[in-house]
Amino acid sequence: MGIDRIHEEDGVVTVTLNRGKVNALTGVVVEEMHKTLSDLEHDTTVRAVILTGHGNFFSFGFDIPEFLSYSKEEFTKYLIKFTNLYTYMFLYPKPIIAALNGHTIAGGCMLALACDYRIMVSEKAKISLNEISFGSSVFAGSAEMLRFCVGSQKAAQILYSGALYTADEAKELGLVDDVRPGEELLDEVTRLASDLSNMNYPAFRSIKFHLRKPVADEMRLKEKESIKEFVDIWYSDSTWEKLKDIKIY
Repeated sequence: MGIDRIHEEDGVVTVTLNRGKVNALTGVVVEEMHKTLSDLEHDTTVRAVILTGHGNFFSFGFDIPEFLSYSKEEFTKYLIKFTNLYTYMFLYPKPIIAALNGHTIAGGCMLALACDYRIMVSEKAKISLNEISFGSSVFAGSAEMLRFCVGSQKAAQILYSGALYTADEAKELGLVDDVRPGEELLDEVTRLASDLSNMNYPAFRSIKFHLRKPVADEMRLKEKESIKEFVDIWYSDSTWEKLKDIKIY
């Protein structure tokens, strides 16, 4: 429905978002990704995962036109699934690397933040947590992941501005770890994934847990209330009018 799984050599598996032109996220896509990653976690032949997108987008984020038909209750259930997914990814015991092949926006950026590393294509692609630009908020978990990656001051800059950053600008901010031309992107990501996959797995898992569990504990503590607040803002009159103007092509 929206996730392709391609086996690579040496225990590295590539998972590709593949839904329409912009790889927009829906409940079905989120469930499929969670199941795919869970299967790979329990597959002893898999030692690292690459997450990328099909075409010119990593992901546009939420499929906003689809969610306009949802009730508050239905949308809340989706948001719980989505935030559970990125929290699961944030603590994923195996190396998971985002190959940002194109535009990485809003919810797509949140999924990228959950990965261990982010390498972005150097061409025209932009990355952003641009929710404030259409009157939306973010989740407590996404704010915590952003702060973990870039620090508090830069996190405030990114979230308050809602700016669309080039790959080089994103690297300077710490949103991405490296930038590569399109023809080199997957080779570089595969090299990094292979290097990480050859590390001692129990040691990697333990160190990642020590680094990230305190952050994940904060995410879980605040997430339920932040989802409620997010929904209230999403369905407010001023935000709803802006959401109706958003098109996905």
